[in-house]
Amino acid sequence: MMGNKSIAEVGVEDLCKAGGLSKEEAKEIHGVVTEAIEKAGGDAREVWREVVRRRVLKPWHPHSLHQLVYYSVYARWDASVHGPPIYWFPSVYESKRTNLGRTMEIHGPKLLGTSYKDPVASFNLFRDFTVQHPEVYWSIILKELSVIFHESPKCILDTADRSRPGGTWLPGSVLNIAECCLLPSSHPRKEDDSFAVVWRDEGNDDSNVNRMTLKELREQVMLVANALDATFQKGDAIAIDMPMTVNAVVIYLAIVLAGFVVVSIADSFAANEIATRLRVSKAKAIFTQDYILRGGRKFPLYSRVVEASPCKAIVLPVSGNAVGIQLREQDLSWKDFLACVNQHSRPKYYTPTYRPIDSAINILFSSGTTGEPKAIPWTQLSPIRCSSDAWAHIDIGVGDVFCWPTNLGWVMGPILLFSCFLTGATLALYHGSPLGRGFGKFVQDAGVTVLGTVPSLVKAWKNTKCVEGLDWTKIKSFASTGEASNVDDDLWLSSKSYYKPVIECCGGTELASSYIQGSQLQPQAFGAFSTASMTTGLVILDEHGVASLDDKACVGEVGLFPLYLGATDRLLNADHEKVYFKGMPIHNGMCLRRHGDILKRTVGGYLVVQGRADDTMNLGGIKTSSVEIERVCDWADESVLETAAVSVAPPDGGPELLVIFVVLKKGYDCQPEKLKMIFSKAIQVNLNPLFKVKTVKIIPEFPRTASNKLLRRVLRDQIKHELSVRSRM
Repeated sequence: MMGNKSIAEVGVEDLCKAGGLSKEEAKEIHGVVTEAIEKAGGDAREVWREVVRRRVLKPWHPHSLHQLVYYSVYARWDASVHGPPIYWFPSVYESKRTNLGRTMEIHGPKLLGTSYKDPVASFNLFRDFTVQHPEVYWSIILKELSVIFHESPKCILDTADRSRPGGTWLPGSVLNIAECCLLPSSHPRKEDDSFAVVWRDEGNDDSNVNRMTLKELREQVMLVANALDATFQKGDAIAIDMPMTVNAVVIYLAIVLAGFVVVSIADSFAANEIATRLRVSKAKAIFTQDYILRGGRKFPLYSRVVEASPCKAIVLPVSGNAVGIQLREQDLSWKDFLACVNQHSRPKYYTPTYRPIDSAINILFSSGTTGEPKAIPWTQLSPIRCSSDAWAHIDIGVGDVFCWPTNLGWVMGPILLFSCFLTGATLALYHGSPLGRGFGKFVQDAGVTVLGTVPSLVKAWKNTKCVEGLDWTKIKSFASTGEASNVDDDLWLSSKSYYKPVIECCGGTELASSYIQGSQLQPQAFGAFSTASMTTGLVILDEHGVASLDDKACVGEVGLFPLYLGATDRLLNADHEKVYFKGMPIHNGMCLRRHGDILKRTVGGYLVVQGRADDTMNLGGIKTSSVEIERVCDWADESVLETAAVSVAPPDGGPELLVIFVVLKKGYDCQPEKLKMIFSKAIQVNLNPLFKVKTVKIIPEFPRTASNKLLRRVLRDQIKHELSVRSRM
């Protein structure tokens, strides 16, 4: 993709060939580029800035033309000297119109004094201030979000209890965070007739977009809350295992509004994974669907739930008004469940259950490196954290339409829900597969202004060309999380809306947010994070646990400052202190919080995730472990003696690739491609249907330590070397 020519050497004929342009179109682009080169005085960043500002590269131009210009502009760029290439630059004027920029203009002069200049020049100063004085920042943010306290907090942060390294946030406060999502508010401006949710069903791609007002959403949630009260006991844990539809969102909010606890289960899980989560959470019931509709095909879901547990199920139909299967005696159809409140005098009114702010509202799961997944309780602090990051970094607010293909079983589902409803934005949902043209057309027709992705989705859209001819220019920013981004894929994505920023996000379920992100107040580089998130303190530790200087390029394990609003202070099935704090170094009098990522800080201060400190791997945005993969593969075929699973990132960036090393039993001769098929099927059936095996390598024996511990690191390095050699060929 990256040619040898510099931008000064690219001629009109090159542009014609790459973009299929007429000579006149090519001359126009060439003229702008020539002017930019003369104006920039050799600074590649300024050349690219001018090309983007003049909008000579159109979203409908072939990707090959965008590649030619971008890579030629940066052909002589030395990232080791100058840092990563920049593709998006904030303007001071536009920055003052963002949520965070507007807030900085109001409070910056008072908090920073004469050091404050403007939101772009003073961003780092202001962010550092929020780390040192988080109570000041959060008092401002609580007024910006739709957070309504039933009983106000005694203070923002109490650090008196030394047994709580994360402090006590908003002590004494009582509220219902679902009520905050459902009520209109004057600041920000969120009204009953505002659209709260827009959606479309797969297969109805030429129909009008469905719309639900805030009042209609509230009435639906209250109807379900009344039905919950008629069926269950307060405090019960109730699971949701279904696609992220309008009904799933209604059910989620109703469970929280009524004082129950949501148990999040992804609709892609096999029966044994569902069973584990129901058992650990002690769920009393589960909401599910008869089938899942994806790509025009129906996949069974209820049958997996039945196989997993005798737990009571409330079953929704994938289409129509009636479920298309026979239910067990203890189960209820959605229609019969709602009928519980038909005689209620006010079925669409409900008095919320108010609870202390540290009460659990949602149990999510994050895989550990071995054994069962960690059960992570979200409290009412968690929605405040994740919505504040969306407000500050992605600039979500009233008037925005926010779409992110995800599921309530993954942390992005609740993050998306609360980020919309607590900022006043509209939630956009596509009931179907996000891989095809139908989803892309929904983004266009719904007027999506912020589109969230995972890199594997972007790669699929680019490779299949399924969004060609669609208009995504209403999008003001993209967001990406779950796995490492590929530079060329993000170049393609950003170009679809005249090079709007792709805000990279990296965090964790236990943090309820991203600890590193992009920002619309900083220049952005593809596949890199420009900052730690607001109020987040972190250091990069060397192999001796010593923190590197903040302004130095380095690589090491990240350590987080413990004062982190929204982060967990408990786990249901593991020792929280052992998992996140034991063995971590002391920094400036604080015991650092473990996160497990290896970070690279580049010249210029950008951050790149280099993988995990342990053997956890990230497959398609889902964390799993080598041990879990190996356990399945070891029993998948009689020829297998033992397996070793590693994941590696491609040399040009992008999602991690799963590689299985195999030692065969004596006397067996099995081909790698056959084992690849066997392993893939076994993993998809027993762990997750989204996991894919890239390569199987058969070797005579595994490298081991003197104590017989498997050295996956050596195998990982071997694959990295092979991929690197191939990429240079």
